[in-house]
Amino acid sequence: MTRTFAIIAALTVAAAGLASCGNTIRGVGKDAANTVDATQNAGKRVDRAARY
Repeated sequence: MTRTFAIIAALTVAAAGLASCGNTIRGVGKDAANTVDATQNAGKRVDRAARY
């Protein structure tokens, strides 16, 4: 009984760990995309300001 509980607990911890890794990777991807968008927008604003 103890061994079964230990196996189930280990699988649960592993599944939670993998799920959190996936969320972290997606979050970093969104942050990187937002950074690229912000940088492009800033570049466009500087370009427009330099033209006037």
